[in-house]
Amino acid sequence: YRHQTTITKRQVNALLDFQFIDERNNLVFIGPPGVGKTHLAIGIGYKAVEAGYRVLFRNALDLVEELELAEMKGDLKKRVSALAKYDLLVIDELGYLPMTRQARYNLFQLINSLYEYRSIILTTNKDFTSWGEFFHDDNVAVPIIDRVIHHSHIFMLGGESYRLKQKVTS
Repeated sequence: YRHQTTITKRQVNALLDFQFIDERNNLVFIGPPGVGKTHLAIGIGYKAVEAGYRVLFRNALDLVEELELAEMKGDLKKRVSALAKYDLLVIDELGYLPMTRQARYNLFQLINSLYEYRSIILTTNKDFTSWGEFFHDDNVAVPIIDRVIHHSHIFMLGGESYRLKQKVTS
């Protein structure tokens, strides 16, 4: 909590009752690099595992590649079904790199299948207004945003990058 000043310890601890998972809600952490989005997502995911939930962590790029490979093999529905068996899917760094048309479609299929059935923690350095840019397609960005934020707790994180702070002090 030393590095992050826009979310309190009390707010984080309130998430650790996992009511958001039980109610199939999502968490979205938005903020610039180095402010603790991934750290929070991993910590909450880890505590969820300790509490008996099934949790999977995936970097967005790795997840998109995994879905593309399944689609190429004709196994996209099977892979999406396998991912939907987790109580909580943590998707880290969405929006870091642009996606192909097929990748956008595959991600939509996953998000759509999880919608109202499973929980997602999503980290991104892009606010929702810029999702059309990295998806290169508002027709995909809008329904993904709609499904992600409908039942979400959204946290806008700020502050200085802890990596830059460490670099300056060393």
